[in-house]
Amino acid sequence: MASKGGAMVRIPEMEKMSLEQLKAIKEQTDLEVNLLQDSLNNIRTATTRLEIASTALHDLSLRPQGKKMLVPLTASLYVPGTLDDADKVLVDIGTGYFIEKTMNEGKDYCERKINLLKSNYDQLIEVASKKKSIADEAGAVFQAKLKQLAPTP
Repeated sequence: MASKGGAMVRIPEMEKMSLEQLKAIKEQTDLEVNLLQDSLNNIRTATTRLEIASTALHDLSLRPQGKKMLVPLTASLYVPGTLDDADKVLVDIGTGYFIEKTMNEGKDYCERKINLLKSNYDQLIEVASKKKSIADEAGAVFQAKLKQLAPTP
């Protein structure tokens, strides 16, 4: 089944459509699939970052107070520092905002966000799969109609 303007379109109904309508459905669903793929890539990137942050929190919690370490200021700039209190961490909650949390709260925050992103990822995979099948159906019907219209030698 396909979705067109909120209404469900079955394959037999697609066969009744004009070539222009089929082409428009195919192009629209292909565009939607591409946008969903971009969203899936963004979710994968965010999940990976949170998993790295969670691992870093775990590693940080194992270090003793007073431990010398390199502190990242940017992706490529590190400065020497000393671990003062490993139980308090700053958590980036987005758009440049940070919240001070305990180590356990920081780990919990990361795990909750990872679970949320994985849930969203699974839902988007399902939607993308349905959209892809709609695009494939529209393309197949389009090709079949083109063959019917082509003169046979």
